[in-house]
Amino acid sequence: MSRPTGLRAWLAIYLKGVCMGSADTVPGVSGGTIAVILGIYERLIAALTALDPAIVRHLPTLHTTEGRSALAADLRRADVPFLLALGAGALSAAATVATVMHVAVTRYPAPTYAFFFGLIGASAIVLYRYVEIGTPRRIAVAAIGFLVAFSITDPSLAGTSTTTLPVLFAAGAIAISAMILPGISGAFLLLLMGQYEYVSGIPRRVFAGLLDALGGNVDPLVDSLVPFVVFVSGALVGLFSVAYAVRAALNRYREDTFVFLVSLMVGALRLPIREVTDNVAAVSSTTVFVVVVPAVLGVVAVLLLDRYTVDLEY
Repeated sequence: MSRPTGLRAWLAIYLKGVCMGSADTVPGVSGGTIAVILGIYERLIAALTALDPAIVRHLPTLHTTEGRSALAADLRRADVPFLLALGAGALSAAATVATVMHVAVTRYPAPTYAFFFGLIGASAIVLYRYVEIGTPRRIAVAAIGFLVAFSITDPSLAGTSTTTLPVLFAAGAIAISAMILPGISGAFLLLLMGQYEYVSGIPRRVFAGLLDALGGNVDPLVDSLVPFVVFVSGALVGLFSVAYAVRAALNRYREDTFVFLVSLMVGALRLPIREVTDNVAAVSSTTVFVVVVPAVLGVVAVLLLDRYTVDLEY
């Protein structure tokens, strides 16, 4: 497996994590879509499924030079440094960039979703260059992928549901699949399950609990940490379950799997199209400018990424 060398490559991975984390915090674009766009999808799947619990066997020997060297070698073999850099970027986005993305989606939905449309549409075109869909089976696979994403991203499906710990666990397991499956936003899946508002408020409640704990009252912190831990536990279960399923599909049917994944992206274009049309009151030169320019910027962003990151081996 190729390894990045130099600050530029590691910074690129971190920034790609930022992009993935930003995408998955708003009901629109999947972090998995961003991983495919940025060329790290297969490496992400490989790294997630390379993690081996047996690595804990090194813990008793960490006080020795040999033990630490053996642990470091196993971590590099499992590509853990890549996951750490990518995860650090995603967590940074959750704490910072995601706020900007949320403001953009809520205050300026038409240009923001137009940008998403250009980003996803251009990415699908670029990625289709690397797959062959000229067989009846792959045409059928592409149609299924398109229909799955088109159906799931129906905004009218969004609803409300009582929040309980089992519901939060299931929500985490289902929503995290968006980091693996391109085209379906984790935030949008939470919206469909009626849990988006509650889950998006968890970080704020944990932070408020920390402040209360510093003042001597730990009860709010405990109350906020319990749903957080349950949601994250569900997310971890879902993350690795879907990752192993995708790895098995890639190993056995690589071309068909990529046709399906890219077609998911195309089907998911329904959401940005719906958001743009719902937030444009009337067609005019101004509204055309507001929609077309961001869409073109999304296309240009993908083309630039495709051109200037092709020399980086991921």
